[in-house]
Amino acid sequence: MAPAEASDQASGPAPTDRDQAVETADADQDTVVVVAGDELNAWRRGFTPQAEIWNGRLAMLGLSLGIASLLLIRLLT
Repeated sequence: MAPAEASDQASGPAPTDRDQAVETADADQDTVVVVAGDELNAWRRGFTPQAEIWNGRLAMLGLSLGIASLLLIRLLT
């Protein structure tokens, strides 16, 4: 087996439209885990990739609402 073929098999299946590739947090391993799109949107507690995604979404929502309220207050006064 050629080296290029070995690396193709080691990487696993290619992610589809509904799947996303998530890299593991372990620096010693260079593995990619294929996760379904629904799995990343699941509401999970703790230090998980799902919690980090929701944390970022809610932070952007709060930042947007804060800027919008400041702009409205400045325009109305």
